[in-house]
Amino acid sequence: MNKTLRSVIAAALASWSFVLFAQTTLKDAFKNSFLVGAAVNRAQISGEDSRGIKLIESQFNSITPENMLKWTLVHPQPNVFDFRAADGYVEFGERHRMVVIGHTLIWHKQTPNWVFEDEKGNPVTRDLLLKRMRDHIHTVVGRYQGRIHGWDVVNEALNEDGTMRQSPWMTIIGADYVEKAFQFAHEADPKAELYYNDYSLENEAKRKGAVALLNKLMKAGIPVTAVGLQGHDTLDWPTPQQQDESIVAFEKLGVNVNITELDITVLPRVTKEPAAEPNPNAENTPALNPYPNGLPDSVQQALAKRYADLFALFLKHQKAIRRVTFWGVTDADSWRNNWPVRGRTDYPLLFDRRGVEKPAFEAVIRTAQAK
Repeated sequence: MNKTLRSVIAAALASWSFVLFAQTTLKDAFKNSFLVGAAVNRAQISGEDSRGIKLIESQFNSITPENMLKWTLVHPQPNVFDFRAADGYVEFGERHRMVVIGHTLIWHKQTPNWVFEDEKGNPVTRDLLLKRMRDHIHTVVGRYQGRIHGWDVVNEALNEDGTMRQSPWMTIIGADYVEKAFQFAHEADPKAELYYNDYSLENEAKRKGAVALLNKLMKAGIPVTAVGLQGHDTLDWPTPQQQDESIVAFEKLGVNVNITELDITVLPRVTKEPAAEPNPNAENTPALNPYPNGLPDSVQQALAKRYADLFALFLKHQKAIRRVTFWGVTDADSWRNNWPVRGRTDYPLLFDRRGVEKPAFEAVIRTAQAK
């Protein structure tokens, strides 16, 4: 066979392979393994972001709200609830036959100050805060009973060393606030799945704290369906061993695992350790924002390999993993562009700012096809 003919055949095969690949979506590639979800925003649910809507409809079979069900938006004032965005979110998911997730009921952030204070601005009593917690959870979860499949009941209750975070929930109610939140959520919708959600659980100290917390809840008869590993990763953290050990630890505990907020930053760290907390003193410098005009191919390939390695691990543990959710749809949507330094340009997801598949998307699909 001469070189010209070989070139023609190779080109035809490449074109044929691309056509087949282009027809494969994330939800189809992993349909026998786990759900593939995305965090969605108001612009997408309202129809303003038509490009985002098309990707959500075609690629994902589960959705999580970025902000629409957080306390500060849905319950901004005492006795005042605003369900307009949340209703639209749930209706969108139902319309597209997606698994709808609720995020999040109890968190130390995006909760109005009035929740923790009396009319004079002093901390409320334990009993009053428990009443406010119960009323909020019963109202929100009860409204979507049978429509929202599962809830991130408590979000980020732990410090990096595995001890309980000294949030207002903790300081006013005590450590049993987590148990109470799960109890109230189960009362409001006995059939809903209930999750504990946190970041950096791949680090040993924090993971041990989470295992101890969940073990305590389960021994008390509290229904915990799964732990959410947020998955705000870097190109070199967590290591494959850390990721594997974390999933195994929760498997042994007897709870399922959700990868709940997956993205991978390609930018330099601002702090020594991965964290979801801001650094108010960090400035947007060229050293911290090295790719303002586009991502070099070498970094694109590194990101693709990183995603492929992670999804290979997810597939290894597919009996325990129920859902993998990306935190955003395209790079343009990602919180990583502004956290922990405002104004940076990051590339953490599978679709670029135009909504076009990146090499990382192809790598993830190939990982599914190779299993």
